[in-house]
Amino acid sequence: MSHFPTHPDLRFLTRRQFFGRCALGLGGIALASMLKERELFGASAPTSQNPMAPKPPQFPAKAKNIIYLFMAGGPSQLELFDYKPRLKELNGQPIPDSFIEGKRFAFMGTSHGTRLLGTRREFKQRGKSGMWVSEMFPHTASIVDDVSFVTSCATNLFNHAPAKLFMNTGSGQFGRPSMGSWVTYGIGSESENLPASSCCKAVRAARVAAR
Repeated sequence: MSHFPTHPDLRFLTRRQFFGRCALGLGGIALASMLKERELFGASAPTSQNPMAPKPPQFPAKAKNIIYLFMAGGPSQLELFDYKPRLKELNGQPIPDSFIEGKRFAFMGTSHGTRLLGTRREFKQRGKSGMWVSEMFPHTASIVDDVSFVTSCATNLFNHAPAKLFMNTGSGQFGRPSMGSWVTYGIGSESENLPASSCCKAVRAARVAAR
């Protein structure tokens, strides 16, 4: 007796369809990647070359290395360099109606409370630029004129999950490639073991599986 469900969609699935659907298609991506690594999918030599291998950029590189740190769970910018004196002044007070009227904010309903929370850190203006930096960055405060601070970015996504997606992909929805994906797509990667961009490799593997 078969232990598989008798749903008609499953009874008539081919192996290729099964791997393409299982785990939202990740099975097909993983299988295609393994077949590609072992040269088992019957492709010719030119086709089997790694499309993600390192290649020269379109323009001569001016930077030798770029370190991108996305620290989920790190201190808020309100505690570091985005000084909000008005927020500190209103600390502990209810959010003004003019700010939330006609809008919906997660975790800001009456059951959760709507009191403002200002910083507890001391801020001072530093360097010739007069950049506000908190006491948490004593070394950074001494080199602010050599650092670029981008404070013009704004979005209406503030919950953790969609905000993290937006920060890395420019969209609050799943499925969009990250900055690392585009970089790897454009100039390749020196390592197959350290995933510079799983999204980009997934796209490449999916294309192989579709052949």
